[in-house]
Formats: sequence, C-alpha cells, structure tokens
Amino acid sequence: MPTASKKSAEKPPLERIFGPHGWLARNHPNYEYRRGQLEMAEAVEATLENRQHLIVEAGTGTGKTLAYLVPIIRCGRRVVISTGTKNLQEQVFFKDIPFLKKLFSEIRATLMKGRQNYLCRQRLYDLEKQPVLNGLEEVERYAQIREWEKRTQTGDRAELENLPDTSELWSRIDARSETCTGQKCAQFQRCFITWMHQRAAESDIIIVNHHLFFADLALRQMDFTSLLPDYAAIVFDEAHEIEDVATQYFGLQVSNYRVEDLARDTETTLRLKGLRSAEVLAAVGGLRRRADLFFELFPSTEGRTVFDNRESFLEVHRGTYSALLNAFVHVETELSRLKDRPEEINNLARRAEELRKAFEVVLESRERNFVYWWERRGRGVFLEASPIDVSALLRERLFERVEAVVLTSATLAVGGTFDFMKRRLGVQNAKERILDSHFDFGRQALLYTPVHLPDPREPDFARQAAEEVVQILKATRGRAFVLFTSYQQMREVHERVRRRLRYPMLLQGTAPRTALLERFRSTPHAVLFATSSFWQGVDVQGQQLSAVIIDRLPFAVPTDPVVAARIRMINEDGGNAFTEYQTPEAVIALKQGFGRLIRSEDDRGVLAILDHRMVRKPYGRVFFESLPGYRRTDRLEEVKAFMREL
Repeated sequence: MPTASKKSAEKPPLERIFGPHGWLARNHPNYEYRRGQLEMAEAVEATLENRQHLIVEAGTGTGKTLAYLVPIIRCGRRVVISTGTKNLQEQVFFKDIPFLKKLFSEIRATLMKGRQNYLCRQRLYDLEKQPVLNGLEEVERYAQIREWEKRTQTGDRAELENLPDTSELWSRIDARSETCTGQKCAQFQRCFITWMHQRAAESDIIIVNHHLFFADLALRQMDFTSLLPDYAAIVFDEAHEIEDVATQYFGLQVSNYRVEDLARDTETTLRLKGLRSAEVLAAVGGLRRRADLFFELFPSTEGRTVFDNRESFLEVHRGTYSALLNAFVHVETELSRLKDRPEEINNLARRAEELRKAFEVVLESRERNFVYWWERRGRGVFLEASPIDVSALLRERLFERVEAVVLTSATLAVGGTFDFMKRRLGVQNAKERILDSHFDFGRQALLYTPVHLPDPREPDFARQAAEEVVQILKATRGRAFVLFTSYQQMREVHERVRRRLRYPMLLQGTAPRTALLERFRSTPHAVLFATSSFWQGVDVQGQQLSAVIIDRLPFAVPTDPVVAARIRMINEDGGNAFTEYQTPEAVIALKQGFGRLIRSEDDRGVLAILDHRMVRKPYGRVFFESLPGYRRTDRLEEVKAFMREL
C-alpha cells in the first residue's frame, strides 16, 4: 500500500501538535486548547498502531476531525474515513486536509462519492447526437455542462452550482452503474469514475460517506467488484447512523421507478444507438403495462406497511405477478436477439434479469432475519426486504476483516456506556473512551422540562404545546428551532404559533433544506419549524440560535415495519425491547437534537423538551444521565430570567 511520507521510527508526541504551545496553537486561526482533542488523538493513534477497534464519544466542540486526521496521516497505511453526510465529507477534503498539508506536505487524499454524482462523458456525447432535449432551458443547460466537461478534473456535479437538485437532465448523463459498460466504453480511459479509482489507488486517505461505504461492503459481500481499494483501517464519523445505512444496503428494494428507469433507458439506448426493433419496443411496452397493473394492487394511502401477507397476496394475484415476471423475461429475450448489439444492450438485458430476480426475492423469500414491507411515497411504490439485525453481518464483514475500526460521534453513549451501540453493531473487544466537551454547559445552557403539559399522545397536546412555544419564543425573542417527531404536529403547532407572534416563521417543506437554513441564519429573530432531518448536521453559531424546543421524546414509530420487527425479535428472544432498543434509540436522537444549540464557547441558550414523561417516567432518568450537565428547571420564569441575563 502507498504511504504518505517516510515516517521516522520515533514519532514526536502528539502534544507537540495539539498541546497549548503546539503546532495547532501556532497555526490554527481559531485554536483553543482542548484536552479532549489530545486524548482522542492519542486513543486513535494507539488503535491504529495496535490494530484494535475503538469507540469514542467526543462531545461537541472537541475538534474530533483533526483528532483522527493527524493519527491517520502519521500511521503510514491506507485509511478510509466515512462521514455521515457529503457536506462533512467535503469539509474534511477541502478544508481540513489542505490545512494539515502545512504540517504534512505529502498527504495523498481522495474524495469519493457515489457514481450518480459524476458526469458520464459517453452519455453526454450520445445525447448531443439526438434531438431529445426538452425545451430551451434544458438546451442551454446542456451547453453549459458541455463546456464544463472540457475543463473539469473531477466531473463532480457539486461544481455545477446552478444545476437544480431536481434536474432531469442530470439523470440522463450521470455515471450510475446501471448504464456503465466499463472497459468496453470508448471513454473508459477518460472516464471520471476511472480517474477517481486511479486517484484512490494512489492515496493513503480515502474520504467517503456512509452510503458509499456500505454500498461497497454489500458488493464485497456478493463477491462483486468493489468500489474502494483495499484499506487497513476505517474511521466512521457520525457513527450513530451506521445501523440505519447498513440496513438499507444489506437489504433489497424494487419499485415502479426502477421498472420505469429500465423501460426508459431501453428506449433511449435504442434511439441513441440507431437500433430499430419493433419487438424490443413492444416488449418494453408490455413491461410497462404489466408493472402498472401490479403496482396498482397496492393501496393509495401514503406510508409504510409491513408486507406480512405476501403468501395470500400471491395466491390472489398470482396471474398479475407471473405476468410481470414474464414481461421481464420477454424484454431480456428480445434484447438478446438483437444482432451486432453494443455492450449497452447487454447491460439492459442483465438489468432486466436482476430486477426480475429482485422481485422474486422480495415477494417470495422466507429469510427469518428479514422484514418485508412496502411504502407508497408520492407516485412511487417501493417493495423492500430489510435485515432486522445487522450485527452479525457487520461483525463478520467489517469488524473481523478490518484491522482497526474507529467509531466516533458526539452521540454514541447511553447512560454513560456503549452497550447499546456495541450490541446493535456487533462490536466486540473494542477500546472505549467518553470525552466530555470543553463547553461549560452548566453556565451556557438551561434545560427546561415543563411538567404541566398533557401527555404528548393526548388530543389536546398540540394546543397546549403551541401556547408553551409562544411563551418560550417571547422570552428568547424568536431565534429558535422548534423540532417535531411528526409532520402533522409540526404543521399544527406552526399554524397556531404563527397567528400569535410576528417573528419570521420558517416551515420545513416550503423551501429546500439549505435555503431554509440560509434564510434562518440571515433573518433576525427567525424561528424554524422542522422535523428530524434538521436534528443533526446543522451548525448555527451565535445568538441567532438561542433556543431549541423539542415537542416530545423522539421514540421511533413502533408501527414502522423495521422498528416493529426489531421489537418483536428482541422480545421473542427473551429481551425487553423497550429498555434495550426503543429507549436507547430515543436517547441518541434526543442528544442529536440538543446538540444543535451549543456549538461554541460563546453560545448560550435554552433547551426545552415539552414531554413530561422525561420527568415523570422512570425511564426518563436515562435521558437525563445521557445529556451533558445543563442547568435544569421546570419553571418558565427561570427561562425568562436566564434569557434576560443574555
């Protein structure tokens, strides 16, 4: 494996970098000595040297990114860094790595994203030959991308700042694997994916996100060609998200969108390659009709539903289901009959076969560790098979095969231990560290838990909670996140509060997430009403965010198919799902929500949770024990006094 630089046998102590008079103190513009940062760096370095695993909770403000980057650079082996979001991925690559190059000049690092983030040159050129662009705006946008393609070194769509997230044009020219012909493509040597893989093979540090990492791990599980080069260690930043992402990639999904993508790509490829085949087009038309009939069998109500009646479903609708499978076979057959067919046609035939087999697994498999469910979301119908417990898979595929794995986040411990996380992820024999934040939470934050409100499950809760939110916002003069566990509750409370106060009220769903955050940051006294997607990965420093209000303890919906299956499996195996799974999950979610408020030593504010169960129920103690040492009150007058001090 490549090494970043020639390392001396004796590395200087990390205190020379992280200590009060170290390299960071002399070179970092916002340096503050943080004992926890030095301790984390020492723990990560020991883990990499001794080829062990490490779980480390580093409180907000610890500076954990530099704390794992420096030991990674010094270890001399290839290490993968997997982040929870593309934003954090880009921060590490474009901000932290360049800064550390002042100290370690020979760092070789690569940023890797999923294939759909990159341009496919061949698809771009093919599109130019055919009149398939829709409207003047798309023609102009294509011309802009065509010029950008000539100068970009990465092909990363993130460089196209004016390209909307919803662009249909991009989906026709991206480098997703379904349309890739690999080494048979005329542009293979100039392919942005090829270049990315070449850079990765020459790098010591590879920066990915969890979705790409687990997509790669799933491919390795099936003995397919991997996306990442071999690596000696991996660091998971925001490791509390691992179970959900692994569940997604170790499972299987089919949908009407995937069928339509296959049908559309087949028609487009025939047109672009100048192939005329009435038989293929007829087969594709038949597939569309059979798929429409099949997906119409599912109710129109939006939401997730467990598919525990698959046997009776197939008994009643065997004819419709069999006709759909036969339609896939018909497409495969007609594509395979084309003479002198290019590799793109062979790809389409393979896709039809893979999709047919995926339908058979989702509808007919009897694997005990899987839950089968379906979801209607807008125009989409999704059928899924999800593993109920990923711990054995992760233990076998990750922790037993990789020499050193570091799991880090500000929210991993529950009640002062990592027992929950280790059990859910299959971690064994790992070193453990809990590092407190250097923030003075007792001075900076007040935790308000009113006990006079009704139970959040009672019908009158929204009305009384809205009144409480009004009073808190008057005390904080707006400047707050009001976070909910359901869209319905969010909309109802927002409507009630909006009538009572004149502060600028922002509502999730009325604009893209990034736009809402930017408006919040730039609008004095703004209030943002949002749900779980704003509970993590959001950083607003200063007085602009002076309160975080949470409507209820964030227990996962117990009727969600995956959650319900996990509860049932734990209880059937003799455990207690509420204490072993539901409560710890809610604790970590609550810690994420509360982590939005105090982001620097100068931040101060109120953390309010309007759910009296945190105070009145015995399990509420676990929540309090898991949160930092905030000052606590159940009196609104103390909230007002605290805010007057600011």
